[in-house]
Amino acid sequence: MKENGREHFASRLGFILVSAGCAVGLGNVWKFPYICGNNGGAIFIIIYLICLAALGFPILVCEFTIGRGSKASIGRAFSILSPKVKRWSRFRYFGFAGNYLLMAFYSMVAGWMIYYLVRMLSGSMSDMAPEAVAGEFENLLASPGILILFTMIVVVACIGVCALGLQKGVEKVSKIMMIALIVLMVIMAIRSVTLHGSGEGLKFYLMPDLDRAMERGFGNIIFDAMTHAFFTLSVGIGSMEILGSFMTDDRTMTGESTIVICLDTLIALMAGVIIIPACFSYGISPDAGPSLIFITLPNVFNNMAGGRIFGTLFFIFMSFAALSTVIAVYQNIISISEDLFGISKKKSLIINMFGIAAASIPAILGFNLLSNVNLLGEGSTIMDLEDFLVSYNLLPLGALVFVLFAVRKNGWGFDNFIKEADKGTGPRFPRKLGFYMSYILPAIILLIYFKGYYDMFKTKDTPVFIAWMIVAVAIAAFIMFIAHGKPKKETA
Repeated sequence: MKENGREHFASRLGFILVSAGCAVGLGNVWKFPYICGNNGGAIFIIIYLICLAALGFPILVCEFTIGRGSKASIGRAFSILSPKVKRWSRFRYFGFAGNYLLMAFYSMVAGWMIYYLVRMLSGSMSDMAPEAVAGEFENLLASPGILILFTMIVVVACIGVCALGLQKGVEKVSKIMMIALIVLMVIMAIRSVTLHGSGEGLKFYLMPDLDRAMERGFGNIIFDAMTHAFFTLSVGIGSMEILGSFMTDDRTMTGESTIVICLDTLIALMAGVIIIPACFSYGISPDAGPSLIFITLPNVFNNMAGGRIFGTLFFIFMSFAALSTVIAVYQNIISISEDLFGISKKKSLIINMFGIAAASIPAILGFNLLSNVNLLGEGSTIMDLEDFLVSYNLLPLGALVFVLFAVRKNGWGFDNFIKEADKGTGPRFPRKLGFYMSYILPAIILLIYFKGYYDMFKTKDTPVFIAWMIVAVAIAAFIMFIAHGKPKKETA
């Protein structure tokens, strides 16, 4: 179905589940449970929820609202909403680059999930010793042929879903995956908390631990909460903006954003209930990152009664979490390509299928044939570089652009933003947040941006550290210069 010549979601549930599927990423599973437990359990959760409300919520509303107001991708949204101030349209290339760079390694990571699902389902890892399980992941990364095969399966399958259309493809498939994901999580959470010794894991994960929080330091806890609240919602590169562009006017963006954030948070919390008690039950430390998923947990499954079934369910869940994000971002890439280059959807599908496939090759080879390419220092990979460009640059700076465009008079303007955000039934956006979004929120985003650079390069030699911090300041200054110029110079 189309409204004013543009596709839209068939149902409110479809919009919510597709948006939540885009937000629910692998960081919800391999990072959130660990940092939650490590930062004092419930103490971190409370601070995290505050940060979500103060940081993630207004940015998500901005993206959704700009999308619905323009009825276009980031490729044309700025020029449609602010046609007289052309400087904003320069940012459309940031979104396009961000989506491509993200999928250049995320498609491969989704392929890892499919590969491990096949291995768990076949039972080929069931009797392996812990060292052998660790070696399996190393062998996978060292095998470019296998990595390419499973990455291409992801690319072709997800492009195929997008080719079916918004309602029959993206919405329908994402709804099925997200509903199945939630059901699987409930089943796995019940199994995990009934394991012998799981109570200690739940205590570590959910009970407030002031001693652990003091040891970690409240400054570090607050910043960890801010950072994860920012990155968990996939804001900054237009992936949420494109979903907003398919939204009808019958619901306010405040209400829909709140539901998406609650669902994303629920899934993150449930992931911890699945992982932490199971690790504690078998005396295994829950690490953060890929090693948790591909080394730690397979060893847990191998020691668990019915572990093959539990492991298979887990990697079905992980595959759905990864693929739901991939499908949403592919849809964004396809739409941006149509808007930027004026090509048909069919051409966009074909070009981007080959484009994303080709863009995935460097990250794949970075673990094997190109493992000597260490652009971020010894031991780093091409994937690390791509992740750095997306996570530490394009996501925070893109979010900054969306917020500034929504509130500044030489952009869309706060009154226009509020008018669009409040269309439909549901809670209204707090108008009192105008000052906060104009000055305080941009400052927080810049803080996260600079802290990211600091954490990345603080261990480097002093000249290298200073050089990278100068680069960070220069990039941020360039963004602010474009966003804060006088509109009359751009007026046609």
